[in-house]
Amino acid sequence: MLLGVGVLGLPAKTLLAESCSVAKHGPPTDADAALLTADYSKAEALYRANLAKHAGDTEATVGLVHALLREQKVQDAADVVKTALAAAPKSGSLLTLRGEVEFRQGEPWLVEPTVIESYKLDPCNPRTRLLFARVSQVNSRYATAHQQILLAHQLDPTDPEIRAAWIQTLPLEQRIPETEAYRTAPTGDDAITLQQMRSDLERLKKLVGQPVRACRLSSAATSADVPFIKLTGWQGHTRANGLEMGLNGTTARLELGAGEGGLTVYRPVAERAGLKRITESEKGPFPGAKPSYTAYADSIKVGNLEFQNCTVKVIDSGSPFDDGDGIIGIDVFGDFLLTVDYPMRKLQLGPLPVRAQDTAAPTLKTDVTVSPIAGNGPAVDRFIAPEMKDYSQIYRTGNSLILPAGLNAAKVKLFVLDVGRSETTVAPDVAREVTKVHEKDMGIPGLKALIADEITFNFAHLSQKLTGVVSADTSGVSKAVGTEISGYIGANTFSLLIMHIDFRDGLVKFEYIPNRGYKFE
Repeated sequence: MLLGVGVLGLPAKTLLAESCSVAKHGPPTDADAALLTADYSKAEALYRANLAKHAGDTEATVGLVHALLREQKVQDAADVVKTALAAAPKSGSLLTLRGEVEFRQGEPWLVEPTVIESYKLDPCNPRTRLLFARVSQVNSRYATAHQQILLAHQLDPTDPEIRAAWIQTLPLEQRIPETEAYRTAPTGDDAITLQQMRSDLERLKKLVGQPVRACRLSSAATSADVPFIKLTGWQGHTRANGLEMGLNGTTARLELGAGEGGLTVYRPVAERAGLKRITESEKGPFPGAKPSYTAYADSIKVGNLEFQNCTVKVIDSGSPFDDGDGIIGIDVFGDFLLTVDYPMRKLQLGPLPVRAQDTAAPTLKTDVTVSPIAGNGPAVDRFIAPEMKDYSQIYRTGNSLILPAGLNAAKVKLFVLDVGRSETTVAPDVAREVTKVHEKDMGIPGLKALIADEITFNFAHLSQKLTGVVSADTSGVSKAVGTEISGYIGANTFSLLIMHIDFRDGLVKFEYIPNRGYKFE
């Protein structure tokens, strides 16, 4: 929606000088203090008590909704906003709050109109800018997101969420001290988020002073065909599709999937390939996570493409699989037009349409910690070339592609497009909403699965009917990405399709050609 970019894209100095002042906050209330120390249930109770005494208090309403969202009580948050807006429909703050809830509910297409409506009522609200940055980022409009985060930070540099987003825009040398300062005060982040932040900070400190390793294309070729390899699991069944790649001349068998993205290998192949350590081994950020370290490869080969000076994550243990050396996310190929040809069991890499900003050779995005809005390079908005006008726009959060899909002609839901997953799954509440469900005995005593009888998925101009869709909880991934995810699109949905993916611009196209396929020998 170009109107949003035009309306909100005012220069920061002009905006502040002409009409807006930097936000000033009074001492935090007891409810605010509880929220900032991540005691979300206490914060909820205190905000509700405040509203019982002072009905219509906007600040208490905002605090209550933020506490409810932190508790993952999304419908409760939506109900609070609906009630508040019924009493004050012209409140810019409450409209922005509605947009935050819409984003969390998995309806990002509703957010930008809400942002524009709120901006017209209150052009100085920094949370409106933050919300516009979020929806711009999932729409691959990184330059717009970067601009809006800077504006939000100028309007309110003390808001923890705004400050955290601003820190991610900074170059490495600035990001480290700002992150350290951020962690010294209560911010409302939960223990898992703080632990992940600590782990990332320690890694960043070890990278200071290291030369930039861009993993840039060094060969004359600009395209490649890479056949899938079969990775086997229990009793010889195919557990995943993989790729063979060269690491410093050593062959590595890598599972093709999403996961955390980037390129990750296990220590044995790293040692065989002579990967050079950049950091020492450190504990994983989550319980049960293996320790890991960062290394680099002088050379990585993908088909007939060669890349030099590449950062690689190394898990400091052996592989749990005899025939696998690591995992590679499709985001690694973000500088290429990626064709995942499942019927013919191959991956094709080709050049993307050239943008005016493109002056350097393509790279492999092997380092998952590099953000497209970071201050180490120019942030760029989505580019839709004329030859890609028939592609569908897809959302991107971090290293995942999020596909809107209509289910049985019902409400549109968001699904992670996961090239490494064998089956499509759906969240239990969504399954019950669109079809009949039943329990199925999984052959293990006491283990049963909820199965959706029949769902027709409508996405990107295609329709695919599936029966017996496994239902699985998605609350964890929804919390992680900050928007409601209703399941995963796996290989039993797209195994007959050719997927063309422009990860850089958030574009995808599916093709179906009848009677076309290939089987492993």
